[in-house]
Amino acid sequence: MTKVINRAKEIFQQEIGELTKVAEHIDEHFASVVDLLYACKGKVVVMGIGKTGLIGRKIASSFASTGTPAIFVNAAEAVHGDLGMVCADDVVLLVSNSGATNEILAVIDPLHQMGCRLIAMTGDLQSPLAQRCDLVLSVHVDKEVCPLGLAPTTSTTATLMMGDALMVCLMEKRHFQAENFAVYHPGGALGRKLLGRVENHMYPSVPRVYTDTPFRELVCEMTAHHLGMTMVYRQNKCVGIITDGDLRRAIQKFDDLHITAADIMTPSYKHIAKDALLSEALAIMDRYNITTLAVTPTPDTEEIIGIISIHHIIDFA
Repeated sequence: MTKVINRAKEIFQQEIGELTKVAEHIDEHFASVVDLLYACKGKVVVMGIGKTGLIGRKIASSFASTGTPAIFVNAAEAVHGDLGMVCADDVVLLVSNSGATNEILAVIDPLHQMGCRLIAMTGDLQSPLAQRCDLVLSVHVDKEVCPLGLAPTTSTTATLMMGDALMVCLMEKRHFQAENFAVYHPGGALGRKLLGRVENHMYPSVPRVYTDTPFRELVCEMTAHHLGMTMVYRQNKCVGIITDGDLRRAIQKFDDLHITAADIMTPSYKHIAKDALLSEALAIMDRYNITTLAVTPTPDTEEIIGIISIHHIIDFA
């Protein structure tokens, strides 16, 4: 048993070593591919066959679920009619480790005739595929982890990771946020939660202090509610908010902490109506780089009936 465990760890290390080499060779061609995919006016069409085809299907699926319209087309089916799924405005990502797969090479001329831009993802930069595409991404590995050097192992892992790198860079370029994720994943746990209403996930117990509340007491109030904030009232009207950041700044600014809530509060605060979607709340938090929102009965009322926290939104496990 120990031998098998050690062998498994060795396999991991071998793959990690090869993947590190792949990462070291990422250059300006990768940035050009990201720019081309981002500017695509149609969709990204990923083509492959066999084991790399399975990886290509995952890449297309990841693109589609994170803001980049994409489909997967099996290269063998493409030459028998499925090229009809491709349009001139599409960018085609052709995945082949050898770069010499007949089914992949067979679609290149028709795609060129259609006016598509072609990207190769291959392990051989001198291959026929690499020579005939507009841009090339290298996923070259020195050897497969398979002891026979035959079964696609390290090469498919490298292809998968290159696809993930493209996906993440495109997400960031598109400013794809969790609220967008919710729209594309209504069946998932996070998607279902973000499509829910604020009132069903807010904290109804609102931390509250008054403008003349001493520093020590307001710290106790914030600690008791575990939200990292408290609303500040003057009589029955909310006039501000104090966050953990305000506390830290107060400690740095004031030598004598015989101060009150009015001395350190922020007079403005963000709020959201109770019937708004959680995705809307998350968008506001992201826009203003904050972690909580006051909840009001309607967008135009000032009464605060709860607090929604980003930590509660993303804690969906």
